[in-house]
Amino acid sequence: MSLLQPVGVDAAGRREPGVHAQLVVGAALVAVVVVLALVSLVWTPYDPVRAVPVDRLQGPSSAHWLGTDRFGRDVLSQIMVGARISLYVGVVAVGIGAVVGVPVGVVAGMRGGLPGTLLMRGSDVLLAFPGLLLALVFGAAFGAGTTTAMVALGIASVPAFARVARSGTLRVVRTDYVLAARAANRPPSAVALRHVLPNIAGLVIVQCSVNFALAVLAEAGLSFLGLGTTPPTPSWGRMLAESQQYLGTHDYLAVVPGVAIAVAVLGFNLLGDGLRDVLDPRLKGVR
Repeated sequence: MSLLQPVGVDAAGRREPGVHAQLVVGAALVAVVVVLALVSLVWTPYDPVRAVPVDRLQGPSSAHWLGTDRFGRDVLSQIMVGARISLYVGVVAVGIGAVVGVPVGVVAGMRGGLPGTLLMRGSDVLLAFPGLLLALVFGAAFGAGTTTAMVALGIASVPAFARVARSGTLRVVRTDYVLAARAANRPPSAVALRHVLPNIAGLVIVQCSVNFALAVLAEAGLSFLGLGTTPPTPSWGRMLAESQQYLGTHDYLAVVPGVAIAVAVLGFNLLGDGLRDVLDPRLKGVR
C-alpha cells in the first residue's frame, strides 16, 4: 500500500488505498522538530546560553520572535537546541531498547520452552521499574545528566521491544516458509535474519515511534525535576521549570516549551499510529 494514497473503506469493509491523515500529520509535526534540531547544528538566531541582562523578560518582538527569559536569552534559540537534545535522547534510548530487546524477543519466540520463558521473565522484571523511576534511580546513583537519562530510558524500553518482537516471531515461525527452512536444517540464525526479522520490521518500526515519544516526554520530565539535561544546555523541561515563577506575568515562557513538547510527542504518536495502520497486514481487512 502506498503511504500517500487516500485510505477509505470499500463495500466489503476492507481498507482502500489513500492518504492516511494520522500518518501525514504525524510526519509533518515530526519534520518540524527534526528541521529545528538540524538547523540548530549550524545556526541559531542568538547564542542560546549567553545571558544578556538588558534583554531579560522581553515579550515576543521582531528582534526576539518568541521573547527572552529571565537571563535575557533568546527563547527561540533555546527551543531549537532543546529539540536537538530531545531527539538525541530519543534516538539513543530507542536504539538501546531495540538493539537489546528485539534479539531477546526473537530468540524467545524461536526457542520457546524454558529458555524462552526465562528470557521473557527476565524482561518482565524490568517492567516493575517504569522508565521515569529507573532514570531517577540512575540519576541518584551516577549523577544527573543527559547520558544517564537516555541510558536509563533505553533500558526501561527493552521489555516493550522484547514483547513486540516475540509476538511477531511467534506468528512468523508458524508460516510454511519458516517451517520449510527449519525442515531443511537451516541454522536458527539464518532463519531469524532471512525470514523473521524482515517480517517483524513493521512492528519494530511502530514501536520505535511510540517509544520515541515516551523518551521525549520522559526527558522533559526529568529536566523539569532537575535530573535530566544539566545547565547551561537548553532543555524544554528545564525551560518549563524556570517559567513557573513568571506564570501570570510572562506566560509565553511556559507556553512555548509546553507547545514544543506537545508537538513532538503528538507527532511521534500519530506517526506510530499511522505506520501501524499502513504496515500491519492484519488491519487491511478491518473496518
